[in-house]
Amino acid sequence: MDGHATIQRRLAYTFRRPELLELSLTHPSACADASGSAQSNQRLEFLGDAVLQLVLTSELYRKFPGRDEGDLSKTRAWLVNGATLAAHGRALQLGALLRLGRGEEKSGGRDRDSSLADAFEALLGAVYLDGGYTKARAVILGLFGDALHGDDAGQFVGNPKGELQELLQARSDAGPEYRLLETSGPDHARRFACAVRHRGQELARGEGASKKAAEVAAADAALKVLRGEKKGRARRRTPPAGGHA
Repeated sequence: MDGHATIQRRLAYTFRRPELLELSLTHPSACADASGSAQSNQRLEFLGDAVLQLVLTSELYRKFPGRDEGDLSKTRAWLVNGATLAAHGRALQLGALLRLGRGEEKSGGRDRDSSLADAFEALLGAVYLDGGYTKARAVILGLFGDALHGDDAGQFVGNPKGELQELLQARSDAGPEYRLLETSGPDHARRFACAVRHRGQELARGEGASKKAAEVAAADAALKVLRGEKKGRARRRTPPAGGHA
């Protein structure tokens, strides 16, 4: 089928067992309408979810050695949430190829986030069964590469800008302000420097390969400063052993 060939080109992977690709696109509603013991993509979805989690967890652990478990967990959760997986399904145009039951077809199942996310995970499970872990890992990293390795990859780890906004707005009604300080370097290797300020006071600066990356770096630096100040105050309030409050 032309659609299947298109998916395989986008994945940069060719199935040796095309029936696995077909099964990954079979919605449970199609089986409900069919006679006999037809299979749906639910088992492949279960497998694909596990493979995706393992690949992304391993890559995050390797890519960001300075981040703690909480930050890495937040990032992985963002990468595998339903909306993100559905977006990948749309990018691959899985909706047009889904095998649906009549009721699901009429109710707009081809563009339903849950159907697309499930089919995407099932597709990854099919790749794993067909080609093994190494092939599945290559496909997953190819699809998620921008989030993991692009110039702005740091924005997906712990969301420093969002965390800084929450921290500052818990203290006052004013949020952070970002200012571009400098742009340098040739066109093919631009560097940006930004400062983050709060109520007129500069908190920190950061640099990056894009304005957004520089803002993220500045927010991350500001968080470290503010959390360091908080820890310092806590230590000053704690009396030494054997001393008096």
